[in-house]
Amino acid sequence: MRDVLTAEEARRIALAAQGFGGRRNAELSSWRQIAPAIRRMGLLQLDSVNVLVRSHYLPTYSRIGAYDRAALDARAFAGGRKRAMFEYWAHEASLLPLDLHPWMRWRMRRAAAGIGIYSGIAKFAIENRDYVRAVVDEIGRRGPLAASELDDPGTRSGPWWGWHKGKTALEYLFWAGEVTTGQRRGFERVYDLPERVIPSEIGAAATPDEPDAIRALTLAGARAHGVATEVDIRDYFRLPNAETRTALRELVEEGALVPVRVDGWQQAAYLAADAEIPARATPTALLSPFDPLVWHRPRTERIFDFHYRLEFYTPEPKRTFGYFVMPFLHRGRLEARVDLKADRAAGRLRVLGVFAEEGLRRPDAMLEALAAELRHLATWLGLADVDVESGAPLAVILKGYST
Repeated sequence: MRDVLTAEEARRIALAAQGFGGRRNAELSSWRQIAPAIRRMGLLQLDSVNVLVRSHYLPTYSRIGAYDRAALDARAFAGGRKRAMFEYWAHEASLLPLDLHPWMRWRMRRAAAGIGIYSGIAKFAIENRDYVRAVVDEIGRRGPLAASELDDPGTRSGPWWGWHKGKTALEYLFWAGEVTTGQRRGFERVYDLPERVIPSEIGAAATPDEPDAIRALTLAGARAHGVATEVDIRDYFRLPNAETRTALRELVEEGALVPVRVDGWQQAAYLAADAEIPARATPTALLSPFDPLVWHRPRTERIFDFHYRLEFYTPEPKRTFGYFVMPFLHRGRLEARVDLKADRAAGRLRVLGVFAEEGLRRPDAMLEALAAELRHLATWLGLADVDVESGAPLAVILKGYST
């Protein structure tokens, strides 16, 4: 194995590890094509922003092209044997493959015990023990419920994002693994008992010891990156610092990870022993702000020399590029960003702004590829037209390619 990698090799490894570079489909793919892409990423981050489409749909599209979103929904929220995913807190709220459920139970135990970041909400559960147990009993008796459907949801108050006591109780129970997401209505979580949602063979699977679980998730994060620093790996599943360092040492001793230096990186790095190092990597795709290729912003800058921040949490006068700004991966490099909005009533994909990276030598080639990607995206979303609204010079050129 190599102990020194060039920055170019690190970029190619990262793209391959995340599943970029395969054939992307124009026709709708089924679950058979969807599942490998999700398994390679390891999770899909959820978010409420819906100005284009719910964010968890986009990473799979970026990798395989058009697919049936209903097929993903069915596997994420269906009952019985069709269910292939569960919702839990991983890299933020996420959908994860079912076989990761046992590996997340250490976090459920910590939440139940109020360890670390869970101390505040666990304190609420202790102080309101009878009420929390009554919520569990009510779901058992009545079936799946949203927080607003509880007999006694309470009023909105307190430190937990203005949650009422019913929502606070349900979130504690969710983090502790005593309830789970049965389905979502729009984006509202509907809670149910795990035994009615998680397939019995998964529920009956042995619970790994905490060090083993954290080591498995450390390796999964490292493989999802291909080559990564300790902080990159920790960030993927939001793992605790000391335990991850221990896991990294053990994985190096086992030969699953190889310590490497990457030219230009200040931090030491780890290469997954089974990582692919492609001779070339030239994928093209629009990326969700919550795509695992770019969600850890320091890594994005290190790999792609691309400074990226979410702006939909920023007041409009302070935004630089727009509201829902998607990085554009062109031939394996992040060369632009585009501000998009789906106007579903009018059947239009609105392009509110397009911005090329400084130093881009061939903007025309990038813009022509971007126009094609926008047409594919609009078709997948069921939108008839791409409407470039900005009058900036790059947007004018893009409009020419889009018509």
